[in-house]
Amino acid sequence: MVDTNIWVDCVDDGSAWQDWAVEQLQQCSERSPLHINIVIYAELLVPRPDVRALDALLDVYDTLRSALPWSCAALAAGAFSLYRQRGGARLRPMPDFYIGAHAAVANLSVLTRDPAGYASYFPRLKLLAP
Repeated sequence: MVDTNIWVDCVDDGSAWQDWAVEQLQQCSERSPLHINIVIYAELLVPRPDVRALDALLDVYDTLRSALPWSCAALAAGAFSLYRQRGGARLRPMPDFYIGAHAAVANLSVLTRDPAGYASYFPRLKLLAP
């Protein structure tokens, strides 16, 4: 599962992480299929909802658009509940809870530049990060 921040870094010429992100996408896509879900897709369409450009980027790496399984709902809710118990102020689950839960139930690794949240709420999840 490729986190939103990797795709953003890949296309952001001003990102200090661009070279790393492109290299990781290339290496990971050579080992196994890359996945995104509708949450990542929607995040990538903000602020510029250019579906054709996004699809073209994803197709460069033969990225699979994986459906968000119903079975990840309870896992995402449990992670959010833990977040609230730890003092989190948000009232609704953030996208990373759905992304992490999806990866966990589908037994996928997560390629991300921001592993702390995933590691904290999904400790068994395999993370690929700097």
